[in-house]
Amino acid sequence: MGQTETPDWFMQHFDPITARLVLALARDGSIAKTAERENIAPSAVSRRIADLEARMGIILFDRSASGVSLTSAGTRYAEGCRRIFREISDLHTAMSGFASGDAGQLRIASSSSALSGRLPELLATYAKQHPGVRLDIREMAGRATLTALEDAQVDVAIFADNYDYSAFDAEEFEDDDVGVIASPDHPLAKDILAGGPIRFDMAMGHEVVGVHHMGALDRLINEAARKAGHTLGARVNVESFPSLVRMVEAGFGIGFLRNTSIHLLAGTDLVHAPLAESWAVRKLMIARRPRMAIAASVTSFLELARAEYRRAG
Repeated sequence: MGQTETPDWFMQHFDPITARLVLALARDGSIAKTAERENIAPSAVSRRIADLEARMGIILFDRSASGVSLTSAGTRYAEGCRRIFREISDLHTAMSGFASGDAGQLRIASSSSALSGRLPELLATYAKQHPGVRLDIREMAGRATLTALEDAQVDVAIFADNYDYSAFDAEEFEDDDVGVIASPDHPLAKDILAGGPIRFDMAMGHEVVGVHHMGALDRLINEAARKAGHTLGARVNVESFPSLVRMVEAGFGIGFLRNTSIHLLAGTDLVHAPLAESWAVRKLMIARRPRMAIAASVTSFLELARAEYRRAG
């Protein structure tokens, strides 16, 4: 995309704090959710947006009982904000490029799966090698990591591979295959204990403990069930993988976990086996924005991530 000149009227009304709130609100679709994420009162979010709309004489968001969404004018304004933040980020990156890699910062948006996997240990190694680099790690849902990357809020994003990342420069970060877990007295347990992968159709007939509604794993499992012409029974839905493990222990059904969460089974008597289908062979991806200079701190992290990547199997 070529450079677009930012009009004077835009800059007259540009305030970085409010601009960040506009982008966050566009992402979240909820004043309450944005207020919680940004650690600001909902009334303050509403007031900043309303003041900006009054100054510019345009409506940025449509409000409804179900949330907020950008108007056509708001979409144009949000893209202008993104462009400014990207230019500022790229300028910072260009300046950081003169550094040796032992200074600067590394900003990562990461899914929960990555933070349950090898990322913490990788960051510990990186921090020892580059003690002068400040780390800023933000845990987000998969799609939100890509939004943060697009908005130049972070340098890299780490996320599950069943999101559309075609607009970014991406590579594999970690193997993260999907498996099934069950209590030892569950009917599926004897098949799991027999060894070998479990076919998805063997699991579909059982109640499933759902997790992270519309998260990466939830979307993956439900899409597989839909293609098989089946609706998964879900008596219980939880918001975290530790909660999923506890509910499976309590006998509410089977569960599905990625490899990066298998450590949560430690100390339980739950049994586990990988799924047999090719769609269950998954990856975590690491991405950055294309066609931009890379700071030495980011380059050194990407090099370490590649060097330390050990494929499963």
